[in-house]
Amino acid sequence: MKASTIICALLPLALAVPNAKRASGFVWFGTSESGAEFGETKFPGVLGTDYIWPSASTIKTLHDAGMNIFRVAFRMERLIPNTMTGTPDATYMNDLKATVNAITSLGAYAVIDPHNYGRYYGNIISSTDDFAAFWKTVAAQFASNDHVIFDTNNEYHDMDQTLVLNLNQAAINAIRAAGATSQYIFVEGNSWTGAWTWTNVNDNLKALTDPQNKIVYEMHQYLDSDGSGTSATCVSSTIGQERVQSATQWLKTNGKKGILGEFAGGANSVCESAVTGMLDYMSANSDVWMGASWWAAGPWWGNYIFSMEPPSGTGYQNYLSLLKPYFAGGSGGTPPTTTTTTTTTSPTTTTTTGGNPGSTGVAQHYGQCATNSSTLFISFPLFSPTSNATNTRLTQLYAATPVVNSTISLSFSPTALNRSNVSSSTLTRSVISSRFIASIGNRRLHLAHRPQLVGRHPVLQRKRRVRVPLVHGAVEDRHAADG
Repeated sequence: MKASTIICALLPLALAVPNAKRASGFVWFGTSESGAEFGETKFPGVLGTDYIWPSASTIKTLHDAGMNIFRVAFRMERLIPNTMTGTPDATYMNDLKATVNAITSLGAYAVIDPHNYGRYYGNIISSTDDFAAFWKTVAAQFASNDHVIFDTNNEYHDMDQTLVLNLNQAAINAIRAAGATSQYIFVEGNSWTGAWTWTNVNDNLKALTDPQNKIVYEMHQYLDSDGSGTSATCVSSTIGQERVQSATQWLKTNGKKGILGEFAGGANSVCESAVTGMLDYMSANSDVWMGASWWAAGPWWGNYIFSMEPPSGTGYQNYLSLLKPYFAGGSGGTPPTTTTTTTTTSPTTTTTTGGNPGSTGVAQHYGQCATNSSTLFISFPLFSPTSNATNTRLTQLYAATPVVNSTISLSFSPTALNRSNVSSSTLTRSVISSRFIASIGNRRLHLAHRPQLVGRHPVLQRKRRVRVPLVHGAVEDRHAADG
């Protein structure tokens, strides 16, 4: 048996790794920071009783983990009370600015998110002039900070579609008029800005214009049966990709950029597959998807089913490791589309295809080998190193191969290499007359299921159009994303 044939037989067994991953194409990946929008029936409300600002220390923890965008939710009624054409409340504005500065001082991006659902004191915002006045006042406070992003409003819903278009355009015009010309602007759509309903509801938003050409279409998507984000149960393991496909095509057709501004999944294997499948698909289409943001972190979530708050939030404990491959500059997820593996021989080239579109599971082990060749490309499924186990496999591989006069090269993503204990000496070794190139990415973790529990303060659950009791005896009208 030829040496190259021996190596072909040994490689899948020696490295035992599933589907090759590639670099994440996202510009941003992070989380919403919730708290300052709480107490929706208490205006202006009492800090520490009705609402709370995010913690700078936990933001830093999430940033240190790799997140680079934080969407700061607040209420318009607290920032500029009584009328949108008025002046800011100095204390609330200073607290917002302090939170934004805590984020941008890290080099991350802060999304300014009026979490108002297209309403002001419960009434649909119908005056584009008043809305423009609000945004001109707010944008002027952040015009010099190019790491600020303006989100026109959270989850417009049950509104005239032309009004939604006009409100977004009024916000864009006002932000630019305030001198904020370097920042991105996130625009949201009607019907809770849901990705799965985007093409049927929000097609007219393609008419939005910006002289700086920095509009990003923010969509939200939850994976439970009604898309409300009120359940930890996902419809299926493929529902994530399915629900963003039509919006992806809309972005491509219209030459637009998008971001998934809210998404989440329950702490179970079905949701984990649904979430990673969706992110795989989006990463593969990063020519139009600029990133994603989890819903949500925040100091008052308690045991909320999606809490990304360190150190004990359900989402933080069960999803952070799963999401890391998709962070900006991360190693990417499993490619959702059919992949092509090229085996180079002399003088012919053979192309084989493998992989299941949309699949997030572990593929079978395989290797593509060639004989009588100066260059051998071997491709096989991929499972990232997290311990000395990979180093041991590589050592066993080298021990099993005859040493002659050529090179075997192993290419690791930086994240994977940092997680492994593969020494630099193992990255190059003289072996058979072939060159082996492998790429090892990040491992997906199937973490333990955590029961769905309600938060302790002050929002007990995300419920769409359901008034739920608060700890302090008030009630709150929660509008979850229909996305």
